[in-house]
Amino acid sequence: MDEGPLKVISSMATRGVLAELASEYQRAARQTVDTEAAGGVDVAERVRAGEEFDVVVLASKVIDELIAEGRLTGPRVDVVSSPTAVAVRAGAPRPDIDSEAAVRQAVSTATSLSYSTGPSGRYLESLFDRWGILGDIRPRIVVPPPGVPVATLVADGAAEIGFQQLSELIGHPGIEVLGPLPPKIQRVTVFSGAVGARCPRADAARALLAFLAAPATADTKRRYGMGSPG
Repeated sequence: MDEGPLKVISSMATRGVLAELASEYQRAARQTVDTEAAGGVDVAERVRAGEEFDVVVLASKVIDELIAEGRLTGPRVDVVSSPTAVAVRAGAPRPDIDSEAAVRQAVSTATSLSYSTGPSGRYLESLFDRWGILGDIRPRIVVPPPGVPVATLVADGAAEIGFQQLSELIGHPGIEVLGPLPPKIQRVTVFSGAVGARCPRADAARALLAFLAAPATADTKRRYGMGSPG
């Protein structure tokens, strides 16, 4: 029996896939689910500030931290995995990204570039630093404002090349996805969920998480450029 909606919050990377899976769950379990998405950093801050949610879905490392802090209740449930991809404005020249050297060249010569402030963006900064080019490209990096996808900056011409989770690039108007980063420098982010520490319906929240992680959801995840962890 539906006792009211389960309140779910996630980062923007999983917004689309979780909204569709929530709809599927509502039909199957007759349980209403309300989903909300925001920047991953903002979501974590809201949880730490005491805002209550039944289920939180963020990068696995952040979920582990929030469980350790007592903000969420484990166990952590791995929901989806998402590779980092590259995009340019529709109709713009398509730089080669087939190798590490090619990506480095594309980044070094871009007049402007943008990447998220989340896990993929932190990884890219460390990669650019390892390449020894971070200082040179820093003035050309366009930091996305809160709630603004990298894809929007690319489509508007504010960034010549953009890096973000594939799920956030697929289907966005005005851009062309060049593809995922090559395997040697790829960073796949696992997004996981956990139950809110003060969730009054923990069993219902765990049932939803079990559905989100179930093998039967694989086709829906693939449509969003995501996969099943593990």
